[in-house]
Amino acid sequence: MSWDSWAQQQLGALKAARRWRENVVFDCNGPQGIRRKRSVVSFASNDYLGLSTHPTVRLAAIDAIASFGVGAGASRLVTGTRSLHEDLESRVAQWQGVERALVFPTGYAANLAALSVFGASNAVIYSDELNHASIIDGCRSAKARTEIYRHCDLNHLSALLKRTSERKIVVTDAVFSMDGDVAPLRELSQLCAHHGALLIIDKAHSVLEPDETYDCEVLHIGTLSKSLGSMGGWIAGSNAAIDLLVNRGRTFIYTTALSIPDTAAALAALRIYTSTEGASLRARLRGYAEQLIPAHRSPIVPLIFGSENNALLAAERLLEQGLHVPAIRPPTVPVGTARLRVTLSAAHTQSMIDRLLLALRELAIPQSWPTARRA
Repeated sequence: MSWDSWAQQQLGALKAARRWRENVVFDCNGPQGIRRKRSVVSFASNDYLGLSTHPTVRLAAIDAIASFGVGAGASRLVTGTRSLHEDLESRVAQWQGVERALVFPTGYAANLAALSVFGASNAVIYSDELNHASIIDGCRSAKARTEIYRHCDLNHLSALLKRTSERKIVVTDAVFSMDGDVAPLRELSQLCAHHGALLIIDKAHSVLEPDETYDCEVLHIGTLSKSLGSMGGWIAGSNAAIDLLVNRGRTFIYTTALSIPDTAAALAALRIYTSTEGASLRARLRGYAEQLIPAHRSPIVPLIFGSENNALLAAERLLEQGLHVPAIRPPTVPVGTARLRVTLSAAHTQSMIDRLLLALRELAIPQSWPTARRA
């Protein structure tokens, strides 16, 4: 069989399982844009505060291009570092309340660096079963053995931690990207302190949660592409941790530095995030989440259908009403949990939220769905 025939066979299997996916053009300037030649409102973006289109953020990127050009031209350790990179790193460290930070071209690269560097051969990594793919791949790239603990199950994790005297790392998402639920970070830090474990937290989707205090050593990881509306990732921690990542992090050493406009945009967005305007945007976003599920702690609301076919049909019905809420299917989520994943943004208007709520009610949502309990 030729490789092309093999590829065709694999694609046929994906189509038969209703797991075929393809890129869809969505030309937008905020949550409203054009898809399939019609105007739609997206409830699928991770631009949680709408900062990707903020006038100050736009201008910062334009000014940086005028001063430095577009690309960094090299890796950070050669000639790719600009003062903008160091300004952003200083600001991220201050935001996270730690000594240093390091920025990467993507959040994916940040997770790979952290887990491959600290996951040495004499360590064990304990990873939540619903962690993001970048964490899973980071664990795979590490020399450490990886053990999976049941989702947010502190008792299971505690039992696993007791089984070995090796160096220990616990890694978790702060907010889980497909379910929108929140890790028990305070309790995890207490457990890690008891066992001398390093806690690695991916804060990519953590926009509504307050800052925690921790009892153990922590490595913070996040993105510049979600709440900050730009592109890239970061790791924040101690001076020693960052120096080690600079010297051993392959996804830092062997790639071109974060682009100039992305760096400047992220820096401007972070200034907004930590200002009174940022607090106001988060309050608006929290209010929208409350309208879908009272006391919900993230802007991610999953609506579980189970089968791929039902999720696809629901997504199509919403699209007919001008609402883009794509179906999420395996392998992104476990088999039997295909869903619509609603993501909210402070850039949405109340009328957009009202349209969404009405459309969801018209779908005859099963009683197990969070929005059904509200309706």
